Amino acid sequence: MPTEYSRRKEKIRHIPETPGVYFMKDRLGSILYIGKAKNLKRRVSSYFQKSKHSHAQQPKVAAMIDLIADIDYIQVKTEAEAALLEGKLIKEWKPKYNTDFIDDKRFLLIRVDVNAPMPKFRLTRLRTDPNSRYFGPFSNSTAVRKTLHQLRKQTGILLGDATPKKLENHSWQLYDDIRAEIYGHDNIISESSYRERVEKACSVLEGKTRDLLTQLRDDMQQAAQNQLFERAAMLRDQIQSIERTTAPDRRFERGILRTVQDPETAMQALQKAIQLPVLPSNIECFDISHISGSFTVASMVHFTDGKPDKKNYRRFRIKSFTGNDDFQSMREVVGRRYSRLHEENKPMPELIVIDGGIGQVRSALESFHYLNIHPPTLIGLAKREETIVFPDERQELKLSLDHPGLQLLQRIRDEAHRFANTYNADLRSKKIKESILDEFPNLGETKKKALLEHFKSIRRLKQATAEEIQSVEGIGPTIAQRLAEFLGKRDK
Repeated sequence: MPTEYSRRKEKIRHIPETPGVYFMKDRLGSILYIGKAKNLKRRVSSYFQKSKHSHAQQPKVAAMIDLIADIDYIQVKTEAEAALLEGKLIKEWKPKYNTDFIDDKRFLLIRVDVNAPMPKFRLTRLRTDPNSRYFGPFSNSTAVRKTLHQLRKQTGILLGDATPKKLENHSWQLYDDIRAEIYGHDNIISESSYRERVEKACSVLEGKTRDLLTQLRDDMQQAAQNQLFERAAMLRDQIQSIERTTAPDRRFERGILRTVQDPETAMQALQKAIQLPVLPSNIECFDISHISGSFTVASMVHFTDGKPDKKNYRRFRIKSFTGNDDFQSMREVVGRRYSRLHEENKPMPELIVIDGGIGQVRSALESFHYLNIHPPTLIGLAKREETIVFPDERQELKLSLDHPGLQLLQRIRDEAHRFANTYNADLRSKKIKESILDEFPNLGETKKKALLEHFKSIRRLKQATAEEIQSVEGIGPTIAQRLAEFLGKRDK
């Protein structure tokens, strides 16, 4: 009989090296801990290593490891998605060993106290002051800190560590120490002049960075020509920090990468870039997702006039096979979607977007050929370099990151990811809840089904008395009493 150690080792061996969320569970199936990872296998393995730098050396973690009997996981596309899904699941399940997690504290905000005489720019994690102006949240804390310090150098704004002093002539002294010389701006200034600095900095944080980045690039080139390579490298890092923090038209907010781009402009730009004969007023995008490596789901989102049309979203459970095969999954869901539209004589979208490369795109196209249906324009968005791929002889297309058409595609693709992850989480939650009965000994599938059909949910079953459980057909008094005690312990 395999030992617990060997079972755990075998489980870890099959965990993929992809971003995701992992679950540590005890012998009764209760979730002890939920964590995120850029590399699931590496992260989970680290808990069971003996090195002095491993997680197991931390007393709290060591205590948890002794209780771990099973490990589960959900795969996602990116590390950012893993962080957001982790937060959602922790809020729902409240695992015992996640005591350090506090919702909405993963991303930084920039707060500007605009009603103050001399507004300061501060970092915060919560929107607590309705009279302040907030920018963000930003997922890259290092980049946003560097950006604030660069804005102080470029515009002369005050950060949270400054204590300006009001002078008799209605002006202000910003610093009374060496910082007045280091920062290189007028140290004695009127409120109205300082307000101009604040507005300039706010414009940069809104994404209007052209003038600032142009100046920084000019300075970087000048430094390189003068062989001041250390200064050139520093300026390069500052440029990259500002670009990461204030990427044009993109904001990471409430788990969705949102695009603040005029939809009509974006659709026109996309139409021109991929040579569409008509404006893509209706776009549908497919994403294939694996759950714990055991079964596969898919999502489809629909955008109308460049905006989400949620009533036309669809989600799919793969029916034609078991296992993980992105190509076969794509053939199935695309076939199911458009055979139905064809049968119901409903219009096709002007554009279909596939999350993936040429293999996934051609698999989608095969569905149309099999159904003998003329396909709309089909493209893929390969995430590694955000490259547009075509199923015909056309070369791959790589648009600039600030191209409105690419940003529209990214928004649609990211929305498909979000929708798929929500479906993943819902299915995972259902599976975890129902697995409680799997842990109860000598309860066959027939009795388990009867209990779920009678009480409709595990929550109601937990609230039931032994007498109420006994009223279910096939459940005797002994099993009813033991099951009531078992479920009661699970809530403690």
